[in-house]
Amino acid sequence: MQKRAVVVSDRPFFKKTTGFRHLIAAASYSLKGAERLLHESAARHEIIAYLIATALFSLLRASLIHYLVLTCLFLLLLAIEALNTAIEEIVDHISPDYSLAARNAKDLGSFAVSCVLGINAVFIAYVAFDLLT
Repeated sequence: MQKRAVVVSDRPFFKKTTGFRHLIAAASYSLKGAERLLHESAARHEIIAYLIATALFSLLRASLIHYLVLTCLFLLLLAIEALNTAIEEIVDHISPDYSLAARNAKDLGSFAVSCVLGINAVFIAYVAFDLLT
C-alpha cells in the first residue's frame, strides 16, 4: 500500500474579514455571546445583584468612583461567567460522559466565578460600611 501525502494549506478554511467589516463582525459575535449568556440563570442572578447593589449605592449616596468600580467589577464577573459557560459547553460537547478531567475543568471555571463574586461582595460591603460609618 502506498502512503498518501497530506497537503496542508496556509490559507484559512474561510475568508477572514478585515478593517471596518471585522469590527462589525466582532460586535455581532459579542452580541450573540451576550444573548447566549442571558440563557444562564447564574448570569441573570448576577445582573439582578448588580441592580440591587446599584440601588444600595444610590441610597447610600455613593460617589461616582464607587459606581465606576462596581460596574467594572460587574463586567469582569460577566466576562468570567461567559468564559465559564464556554468551558462547560466545550466540555459537554467533547466529553458527554463522566470524566475526571471534565469535572475538574468545570470546577475550576466555577471557582473562577466564585472568586470574582467574592471580590464584588467585598467591595460592596466595604462601600456600605464606609458610607454608613
